[in-house]
Amino acid sequence: MSSLVLNKYIAKDKKMKRESGEKTYPIWLLVNPKHPTVHHNIWTPILAEIQDKVYRERHMRIDASNIYIRNAVEDCSLVPKTLNWWGPEVATEIELFKNIVFEYKPKILITFGAFPYEFMRRVFEIKPEKGPKSWGNSTLGNEFESAIENFDINTTNKIPLLRRVVESGKFIKDFNNFGESYFQYVGAKIADKIILNKDGFKIWIE
Repeated sequence: MSSLVLNKYIAKDKKMKRESGEKTYPIWLLVNPKHPTVHHNIWTPILAEIQDKVYRERHMRIDASNIYIRNAVEDCSLVPKTLNWWGPEVATEIELFKNIVFEYKPKILITFGAFPYEFMRRVFEIKPEKGPKSWGNSTLGNEFESAIENFDINTTNKIPLLRRVVESGKFIKDFNNFGESYFQYVGAKIADKIILNKDGFKIWIE
């Protein structure tokens, strides 16, 4: 993607409201409002890898125009900064999102970094509850591998991605090193599951 196009996306993203896209779309992105460009800096190159693999293997294209993107909390001032990071306002936001996600039942729910991932875990009442320091890159990497291994088209698959990738997208030492970029690796893993369950996703360009 050219820098001109990427800058256009980023400029648009900075003005993004609480949510965009369609709740009926089976792929959702949950982001931290303190990092408004993360789903473009991380998700855009991953989506490009997904599209590439899907097209090469199935000659199909994903219509990604209606992906549902939502800030975990409405106000970035609510994002916790310490281990004691779940005040009543955040609990209210969790209940709000719980109602939405249980109503629409997305097939894939992707989070970026520590806060959105733990937020999502509490939406689904996954125990034990953890603080922000529990979710380093290595741990999130392990959670990603587990989510891919246990992928089930009949439920909401909770897939954590990193919020920031260093060294031009290369795997950091405590994650993995497969001689490919983080974007290529996770994109291929997600693409494999989408291809395997292609009939369960209403996401294809006709």
